[in-house]
Amino acid sequence: MTMIGHEIRDALKREPFEPFRVVTSSGESYIVRDPQAVAIMKTRVFVALPNDGWTFVPYLHVSAVESVPNGKPRRRRK
Repeated sequence: MTMIGHEIRDALKREPFEPFRVVTSSGESYIVRDPQAVAIMKTRVFVALPNDGWTFVPYLHVSAVESVPNGKPRRRRK
């Protein structure tokens, strides 16, 4: 497994899980909101997409793994 593969694996194992984005060299990106929607493989990552879609992304084409805000509004401190 490549360094990117390890980075994705680490993001999946983070407790509590935090959503993240896999960005490809072509500029496409895939948001991972559920750790069970991803499978780490030897040379690529499988990502399940909404509406029963899916994709394989070779690690060679992953340009970044970025944090994604979880969408929950933040509470203001007084």
